[in-house]
Amino acid sequence: MRLPAEWEQQSGTWLSWPARETHWDHLAPDAMQRKWAEIASAISQSQMVFLNTHEEMEGSVRLMIRELGGNMSNISLFAHPNDDVWCRDHGAIFIEDQGEIMATDWRFNGWGERFSPWELDDNVASQMAKSQGLACRTYAEVLEGGAIESNGQGTIMTTEAVLLNPNRNPHLDKAGVEAMLQERLGADHVIWLKDGIVGDDTGGHIDDIARFVNTDTILISQDDSGPNRDTLAENRRLLQEQSGASIIDLPMPSACEIPGWRLPTLPASYVNFLITNETVLVPTFRQKKNDNAAMGVIAEHFPARDVIGIDALDIVAEGGAIHCISMQQPLARLGE
Repeated sequence: MRLPAEWEQQSGTWLSWPARETHWDHLAPDAMQRKWAEIASAISQSQMVFLNTHEEMEGSVRLMIRELGGNMSNISLFAHPNDDVWCRDHGAIFIEDQGEIMATDWRFNGWGERFSPWELDDNVASQMAKSQGLACRTYAEVLEGGAIESNGQGTIMTTEAVLLNPNRNPHLDKAGVEAMLQERLGADHVIWLKDGIVGDDTGGHIDDIARFVNTDTILISQDDSGPNRDTLAENRRLLQEQSGASIIDLPMPSACEIPGWRLPTLPASYVNFLITNETVLVPTFRQKKNDNAAMGVIAEHFPARDVIGIDALDIVAEGGAIHCISMQQPLARLGE
């Protein structure tokens, strides 16, 4: 059993369509829907996009994606009603066991009961599995996909700030969490970093801090002079101690702020990129020099994929970016 790496072949990418008007209320009413349509369109040029959405929205969803140039033959909509958009966290986490792709359905509680409602989101993972005809293993524990990062070979990175937070699984200590990740995701080595970046509503997801780009190379966010400097320096030290991997620094953007918004500093991070079969979608933040530099570093590690920048400044206002809103569904490795 193992948790496949994101760069392995995928059957498609899952997104959850924006449904609640209370999000991003500083923007035009359809601004976020159009952003999701832009992202779905970009992915659909080379692979399937699976969309969780409310049934009554399906017509407008298709129309918007078509208007933005989506390859509609690669768009599949499913009546899986959702509360929020963060598919990485409320959606299924896909594993491979004995060569078979399976879904795992963990409890979702709004990142430690911080944001409600989450009842619809908590039902999405099992619906995803059923719609794909996949076996599904259901667990009572909380585990969000953005809290874990896998190299596909048994190493999983996570943070103490999330997986040891009593608002997730108060009955589990560090040894208990490691045993859970070993038993259910095939982890034989867990790398523990500490805290997350400023403004991260999740409490500190790993996908804003550090990401594998191959089995033994990790990109880690660095902030030489900003509010995350000390936190990320400590995480880098812990990564050196525990990983044995090549560690590549990826500078963060300059502080992103929206005057009067609930988050004084937005959790903007370039490592929150999404890998698909032929592309890497990188969040950008309207900082041309920093954006281009980050995309250049990422492109060096994915020479066979097109690196595409996606303006994510409006998305990150609600606490996440491209990786947070998506979940890859691996393709079974036939014949292995």
